[in-house]
Amino acid sequence: MKNIERYIEQTVLKPTLTDRDIDQVVKEALEHGFVGVCVPPFWVKKAKRDLGESDVQLVTVVGFPLGHQLSEAKAYETELAIKDGADEIDLVWSLSAYKSGMNWPKIEIAKIGNICHQQEKLLKVIIETAYLSDEEIVEACMICKDAGVDYVKTSTGYAPEGAKVEHVALMREHLPSNIGIKASGGIKTAEQAIALIRAGADRIGTSSGVQIVKP
Repeated sequence: MKNIERYIEQTVLKPTLTDRDIDQVVKEALEHGFVGVCVPPFWVKKAKRDLGESDVQLVTVVGFPLGHQLSEAKAYETELAIKDGADEIDLVWSLSAYKSGMNWPKIEIAKIGNICHQQEKLLKVIIETAYLSDEEIVEACMICKDAGVDYVKTSTGYAPEGAKVEHVALMREHLPSNIGIKASGGIKTAEQAIALIRAGADRIGTSSGVQIVKP
């Protein structure tokens, strides 16, 4: 597939990562022309420094990996990440509040979206498809749409399953064209990435970007 590298956010979020891992993902992104790198909030400042004036998008996570944090904590985490240099925020929504039938997830997402958009940054929301039925995936997409997100993202990579072609296709069917889809979780091969892109993914979050562009 031509220009597949422009879909890839090279990601390092493993518990044992070190500064050398940050060096590596930045180096790979610059070498291969990836659209972005995704690093933990603690490492945003360093990654920003290392990326310099490149056009690689710097992505970080908020409320990771379970989304259980208070909305105020997520808002403050978002503000700090943007201050440190993040271009895009991948927010783990409150799956617990959603499963409880509360309207709170929409309120929380809209609040975080407002913080991002005031500073011309993008918001992606991780809905964790592994824990949702097809009906719930559609409902989650509608909540994200109404809250004004830029992307809906499939997975943290910490659930039992990651991105699935059928889930991405379902999301694409119900989301408007101005909202992107980020597929992530367990994507290790070019074949997987291409199938997800063809199903409707606009971004591929993976720690295997190099293997994907150079299979």
